[in-house]
Order: sequence, then structure tokens, then C-alpha cells
Amino acid sequence: MDRLILFISNGPLIFWLYPLLGMSGATLFLGVSEWTFGTLLLLGFWNKRLGVLGALGSTATFVATVTIIPFMPEGWDAAAGGFPAMTGNLPFLMKDVVLLAVSVYLLKQDVQRVGRSTSAPAFSAVPQAPSSHS
Repeated sequence: MDRLILFISNGPLIFWLYPLLGMSGATLFLGVSEWTFGTLLLLGFWNKRLGVLGALGSTATFVATVTIIPFMPEGWDAAAGGFPAMTGNLPFLMKDVVLLAVSVYLLKQDVQRVGRSTSAPAFSAVPQAPSSHS
């Protein structure tokens, strides 16, 4: 839990978690959210709408964590010339840039799948007889 303090307290979109929920509550909130969104992404394989919810949640999660990157104290190695040389905890967050891109891609794919399923004509196993009205 203590390792998250630096990340959460410097996140411009999630800094409010500690004052509102406390350390245990913020950690629990983040853990439950991540497991929920991951489960929804998995269930999206069978249910397109759940996939959209999971992709929306994971996109929001990774937007929140990627926005920590510019605000992480001592994240850029001054001895190496600063940006883009990372140091400390900052490299850990770089995976979230890729995961954000994957989440956006999954969201796009799931929204398209839902759109196709709602606009596709209903399948009929019984062939329609030709109309006698010409």
C-alpha cells in the first residue's frame, strides 16, 4: 500500500482518493476497479456490451495513470539530461501508455461490434417466397 502513495498523491486525476477514502479505501477502490474492468473485458468476448463497459473503464483507468507521468517528482534523470531519461518509479508507468492504446483499440472494436449487431438484419432460417406483386 505504501508504494502507491507516491503515484496516487501525484496523479492530477486521482489525488482525491486518499483524502476521500483513506489509504486502505483508495487501495481497495483501485483494486476492485481494475479487477472489475478486467472481468468486463473478458466477458466482452461473449457479450459485446460488457466489453464496451470494460474498455471504457480500462481507458479511464489508464488515462488517470498516464497523467501521473509528467507530475512524478524526480521522474526525469537530471544526471542524464532530464527528459526523456526516466528514473525512479516513472518507468513503471510507461506500460500504461501501451495499455491505454490497447484499451482505446478494444473500445473502438467493441463499439463497432455492438453497432453491427444492432443494425444487422435479423437472420431468418425460413426463405421468403417471392412476391407475386410486380
